[in-house]
Amino acid sequence: MADGVWFNFILAAIPAGMPLLLGTLGEILTEKSGNLNLGVEGMMYMGAIIGFLGGYYTNSAVIALLAAFGGGVLGALIYAFLTVTLKANQNVTGLTLTIFGTGLASLIGENLLAGGSVSVAFSPELQAAFGNIRIPVLADIPYIGPLLFNNNIFVIIGVVCAVAMGLYLNHTRRGLNLRAVGENPGAADAAGVNVTLYKYVHILIGGGICGLGGGYVCFVTCKGLWVQNCVNGLGWIAVALVIFASWSPYRAIFGSLVFGALSVLQFYKPDFLRDVSAPIFSMLPFLVTAIVLVITSMRMSRERVQPKGCGTNYDREER
Repeated sequence: MADGVWFNFILAAIPAGMPLLLGTLGEILTEKSGNLNLGVEGMMYMGAIIGFLGGYYTNSAVIALLAAFGGGVLGALIYAFLTVTLKANQNVTGLTLTIFGTGLASLIGENLLAGGSVSVAFSPELQAAFGNIRIPVLADIPYIGPLLFNNNIFVIIGVVCAVAMGLYLNHTRRGLNLRAVGENPGAADAAGVNVTLYKYVHILIGGGICGLGGGYVCFVTCKGLWVQNCVNGLGWIAVALVIFASWSPYRAIFGSLVFGALSVLQFYKPDFLRDVSAPIFSMLPFLVTAIVLVITSMRMSRERVQPKGCGTNYDREER
């Protein structure tokens, strides 16, 4: 690829990776609290459909974003109540949440498209609100400007969330408490940390971030048009990216960029790949996900492992 094509390829890969980054960050925060939530796909669907409804009926970008976040929070609340309060199995609950969220989005979407409507979409003004935001002067910096300072609001939200989460987990007392809850909730409880509160708050915030990832798919990828099955497996890739990023928000940025690049590769393929069919390129992110999971699991270091409390419900009566 020529230099200009390479730059355009990277420019396209950044926004393409944003739903993955948001889903990954939400799951990292959840797992840091000691809960494995396999319902990322479901929360992204709930964020997509509820965010779409909020934007469609109010014509407000702010309400659409808040509704997308709220949709993810709603899914996470269901998960938190079942696993933290009722001590249900985390794996089964997460899988059930994926089925529930996907089904809910499909049901509401079918009702929106009922009555002969070919499609339902945001107004042109609202679609424009989720377009690129150009920051004067900074956007004129060669190469860096178009990449970082001339992108949609979700790119800004994603990068800010990643940096803020990294600082929170590694450089604040509450972040240290959260990591203690995820590693050894019994010891954290004995030290005076409210384990249940920490789990609820961070599971809900993590779910809200996942919901924003679903909102991105609907608002940006689908151009404000409701499309059935729009998330289409991105939640599962986000779960795998958590392992690829070794539970680090900073590494999640790089991971989402790599998988974003894979998702747009078919539009920028070099000449020697011209005869390769499009379905193979569509399959590529999922194939690489499986390979990454195997390799990463084999080479996992002691410092880069899942929090020890994940998958096990904490009951203070048993400590």
